[in-house]
Parts: sequence; C-alpha cells; structure tokens
Amino acid sequence: MATLILLRHARSAANGSGTLAGRTAGVGLDETGRVQAEGLAGRLSGIPVSGLVVSPLQRCQDTVAGLADGLGVPVVVEDRLAEVDYGQWTGRAVKDLTQEPLWKVVQQHPSAAVFPGGEALAQVQARAVEAVREHDRRISAEHGPHAVWVACSHGDVIKAVLADALGLHLDGFQRIVVDPCSVSVVRYTETRPFVLRVNDTGGDVSGLLPPKEEESGSSSSDAVVGGSTGAGA
Repeated sequence: MATLILLRHARSAANGSGTLAGRTAGVGLDETGRVQAEGLAGRLSGIPVSGLVVSPLQRCQDTVAGLADGLGVPVVVEDRLAEVDYGQWTGRAVKDLTQEPLWKVVQQHPSAAVFPGGEALAQVQARAVEAVREHDRRISAEHGPHAVWVACSHGDVIKAVLADALGLHLDGFQRIVVDPCSVSVVRYTETRPFVLRVNDTGGDVSGLLPPKEEESGSSSSDAVVGGSTGAGA
C-alpha cells in the first residue's frame, strides 16, 4: 500500500490566541503559520507526492496552497478530515474550557467524550480512519504500492488516526503530540499499519520513502527483525 504523510495545518490565528476555533469559518494562518507553510515545499522536495487530500477548513487550505502549486497535483477536499465539531465549545478560550467538567473526560477518557451540541471523539476517529484508509487504497490502485500522499488535517483528528495505526485505544490518544505544521507518517499494509514518524517538525523527510521489495527482501507487511534497517542495528 501507499505511504501516508499526515500534515497538521500550520499555526493559525486561533492557535496563537488560545481559542478553540473548531469549524469556525475564515480562520486562516498567522504570520508564524505562513512561514511554516512556505517551508513545506522544501521539506517535501525529495518526495514524489502523488496526491493531496485536505480538510475543507481555511487553515488547511492555506497550508497546502503553495505546496499544491509546486507539486502540480490536484487537491481533493475531504469532509471527513475536517476539525472536530466542538459544538458549544467552539470559539471559547481554552483557559476557560479547562474549568469545565467535560475537560477531564476529554483528557482522561476521551472515548466517552461528546461535545455539547457537537460530536463524539469516537465518531471523529471512525470517520477519519475510514477516510484515510479509503484514500490510501485509491492512491495505491492509481499510482502503485510505492506512492506517497499527503493528508492535511487537524491536531485531534491526526492524533485519532495515529492512535488507530499504533493499535492504541482512543483513551490513549492524548499521549500523542501533533504540533502545527508537523508531519507524521503511516504506511498501511495488507496486515497492519507501520508508524514511521510522529510530530516531525524538522527538515528533509525523504528518508520515509518506502524501500523496493527486492531491496528489503521481505513482505511489506513484515516487521524488521531487530527493529531497524540501519547499519548500526
């Protein structure tokens, strides 16, 4: 199967102000976020990206606009990768939300969390995982098993996808950190996903390219014995 780069949108105006933007329209990137987005083309310059799948919200659209132009690949808007519907929490200051009884549930037992007037975190994980696996199959069929594609989404959504790929219960997803404009990498196979990177905010990521099967000498679904393919394994 293909390799998925999960890209969190660059820093938004809401991130900078400590506000829970949720699905509020018109929330774009702040100055820091624009600089982060401009650096994406360089970070992914060694990667032959075959597809871009993006949340419909503006901060994600703004993050990938320059990248899409540079790569020359079409952008597919995917509603299932949209931010969590936080309902009545939308637009409120995070410092105020920490005083709500539901905050402890979100932190300690997120699988039971349902936002008032919004959706459950369990629903978020279900829709997001369904979306990325569906697009992964599509891109693999269209471009081959060594294809690489990018999905640009939001922090909690990406954490939910990573928890599924890691085999973690959703109650453990708050242990995962996904910073603005970070990349996390998952390679799905016939039997299991492999999580290659989490919360990478550095430079060149060309090392994530999948090895050719003739070079690895094993099925793409097999874990490497010893845990590494490096010379020092």
